[in-house]
Amino acid sequence: MKIFGREPVVVLNTLSASLGLLVSLGFTGLTAEQAGAIVGIVTAILGAVAAAMTRPVAPQAFTTVVAAGAVLVATFGYEVSQATVGAINTLVLAGLTLLARVQVSPSNPQAPVTQPSGPQSV
Repeated sequence: MKIFGREPVVVLNTLSASLGLLVSLGFTGLTAEQAGAIVGIVTAILGAVAAAMTRPVAPQAFTTVVAAGAVLVATFGYEVSQATVGAINTLVLAGLTLLARVQVSPSNPQAPVTQPSGPQSV
C-alpha cells in the first residue's frame, strides 16, 4: 500500500513532523501546553496508524511511543516554549524514522497469515 506514492510510515511521520514545525513557528496561536498536547496526541494517532500498516509492528510502535512521550514530557514536565515542543517532535520523529525504516516494510493485507516457525506449545 502506498500513500501519495510513498510508504505509509514515511508519509505519516512526515505529516506529524510537519505539524510540529507549524507549532514551532507559532502559526497556531495556542499556548505551549495546548500545542504540545495536540502534537503529542496527533503523533500517537498517526504512529498507531503507521504501526498498523507495517510489519513488524514493534519498531514503528517504539518510534511512536518515544516521539509522543518526548513531546509530552517536554510540554508538561518542563517549562519550554512552543518552538521547543515543535523542534523536539521534528527531531525525534526524523531520527527515529531513519533508524526504524530499515526494520519495517509495508504490510500486505492480501498476504496469507504465516505461523511462526519453531517449537509450538499447545
